[in-house]
Amino acid sequence: MVMDLWNTIKSKRFSPVYLLFGEEEYFIKKTKALICEHALSEDEAEFNLATIDLEETPVELAIEELETLPFIGERRVVILHNPIFLTAERKKEKVEHDLKRLESYLANPSPTSIAIFIAPYPKLDERKKITKELKRNSAVLEAKPLYEKELSKWITANAKSLGVKITPEAVETLLSLTGNHLMMAASELEKLALYATVEQEIDKAMVNKLVPKTFDQNVFDLVDYIMNGQKKEAIQLYKELLILKEEPIRILAAIARQYRIILQVKKLSGQGYNAQQIASKLKMSPYPVKLALKRVNDFTEMKLMRALSELAELDYKMKSGAGDKEILLELFILKS
Repeated sequence: MVMDLWNTIKSKRFSPVYLLFGEEEYFIKKTKALICEHALSEDEAEFNLATIDLEETPVELAIEELETLPFIGERRVVILHNPIFLTAERKKEKVEHDLKRLESYLANPSPTSIAIFIAPYPKLDERKKITKELKRNSAVLEAKPLYEKELSKWITANAKSLGVKITPEAVETLLSLTGNHLMMAASELEKLALYATVEQEIDKAMVNKLVPKTFDQNVFDLVDYIMNGQKKEAIQLYKELLILKEEPIRILAAIARQYRIILQVKKLSGQGYNAQQIASKLKMSPYPVKLALKRVNDFTEMKLMRALSELAELDYKMKSGAGDKEILLELFILKS
């Protein structure tokens, strides 16, 4: 459990080696930041914090850093990015690594250093000896993306750890406005917690007041208006996006992506897949899948494919300079 790991770090019970792997960037960044914050003071970090990219530097040089005694402080922290040798990926590496040297270090790590291996990969190759040794001799965090129910629980628990309460409606609104992106939701929650008084809980109204809509959320709303035939609302939102300096070609690409997701979700749901299975199959967050599922019965596959064809043609016109980009997209919205 990530909270248990964080509490251990906060109490300064450090492991000499950490392995942080997976696709949920928030958990990895937060864990790394906590280790650095609690292991080193600001002054110590200036001399005793090193960052190494293992795609550019042999691991044996990183070990030399780990075996160097700290200067003005109790310990060193060495962050090791991109240990591609832990995966099954076959691409040729720029540098050769002495993995035997790493195995020896893992068996007897320096008591005055903390190594943080950051592997932003969905899975590691468990067949490799080095992967087994690293997992056996380190504190491991597998940073898996959270699904909707897990996200809601996480936000509620995180609010509690920040000393505030949050209503279920506020959680739902926060996740909606941040597109179910944990990093963004956690950042906004910290701001909300600072705004809320000790007695006050975070409610839906506070979230709507303080949390701005993301570009993706605005596009979700725009596509909803277009599909509902709400031309006035669609044009108004489109104009607001232009005022925010969003490029018409970017808005067009995002609209096309939403149509494409709806078409893919329609096909997969017709084959009997549920929301979580569809999200996994399409390698995307459950949130856009959930939104798309609300739309699958409103349009035939033929109509969605026709819309995608029109959007592709519009994309070509914009890129070839066949008319004013803003007007071309506005005409598409009005005709849809």
